[in-house]
Amino acid sequence: MSESPYQELVGQQAAVDAVRSAARDAHLPDGGTGVMTHAWLITGPPGSGRSNLAYAFAAALLAEGGDADERVRAQVEARTHPDLAVLASERVVITIEEVRRLVTASQYSPSVARYRVMVVEDADRMSERTSNVLLKALEEPPERTVWILCAPSEADLLPTIRSRVRTVRLRVPEPQEVAALLVARDGVDPAVAQRAAEEAQSHIGMAHRLATDAEARDRRDDTIRTALEADTVPRAVRAAQHLLDVAKADSSALNQERDAAERARALASMGVPEGGAVPPALRSQLKQLEEDQKRRATRGLRDGVDRVLVDLLSVWRDVLLAQLDAGLAPVNAAWGSEVRRLADTTRPQATLGVLDAIAEARRRLPANVPPLLTLEAMLIAGALARAPR
Repeated sequence: MSESPYQELVGQQAAVDAVRSAARDAHLPDGGTGVMTHAWLITGPPGSGRSNLAYAFAAALLAEGGDADERVRAQVEARTHPDLAVLASERVVITIEEVRRLVTASQYSPSVARYRVMVVEDADRMSERTSNVLLKALEEPPERTVWILCAPSEADLLPTIRSRVRTVRLRVPEPQEVAALLVARDGVDPAVAQRAAEEAQSHIGMAHRLATDAEARDRRDDTIRTALEADTVPRAVRAAQHLLDVAKADSSALNQERDAAERARALASMGVPEGGAVPPALRSQLKQLEEDQKRRATRGLRDGVDRVLVDLLSVWRDVLLAQLDAGLAPVNAAWGSEVRRLADTTRPQATLGVLDAIAEARRRLPANVPPLLTLEAMLIAGALARAPR
């Protein structure tokens, strides 16, 4: 475990200072100085560390004095602390039943800590009706309950919820900052770390995968090569199936890594040695983890396809910048010659057409359009946009 729960929050010092100050204030006698409040919203782009900050904040609130020790941090990482409740839905939409269960749990008094902490990841996935259930809990919270919500931006939540939370905003870190973390934490070669950080567009988790997993790098290269070659309708149709296969392989590999790490953390927090038998009294916790992992697997393919689309957006973004001679740093420097060739043989209007097709595909995914049809429509539209006029 790292020396500090905030160590991986690259370039987020202002946000870290805000929650650390609040956690310490929360443990002062007589309610502290007023820095602490009962509801928080952590916003930031994907990969900026919203969940990491939320759980670091939760650990500080659950610890004595606002500074979490190894035991509390391990319990929070494994989601086994008795005063921590988490809603991290693996569905596209958070259901009203899930929020109702969490609201009910929020009414319980803390059992071992000073506070009871409720974390809602991806709070932007709630419908208006579901959000109103949460709103009632935020309006009349128990004295020792703290809510921590996570979302990409404040605009993703109802105004009535935004008015009842204190917002902490995360920024997109610079690629150099992410690369430095990979070098210091994981011992990655600096050149590999820099390329990974750039291609991941400063998404820390994805940068780590690209820097430490050669197969993940190969899958990304395969994705880009396939899409660049899909310049006719027949090639686009064949490419769609191939990209879907790549997304499946990437999703499967990512879930296996997560599942193994989560299970190891859960067993460690229970005091069960590796390979040891799980006591009957603790099996329900492990079963819940396994059920959560199964739900995540069912959504994994959609996320895998979305990662493919994000990579393709970055490539055609580089093409457009080259066509416009914008002078901005490319995301995919290693593909510079292919990007330059495409920029020289197509027009900016065609590139914008491809970018629109990719963006439309990303909008279709949450609507449960079959991934293969989504990819086919996107690649065909891209091929037609690139065709000579």
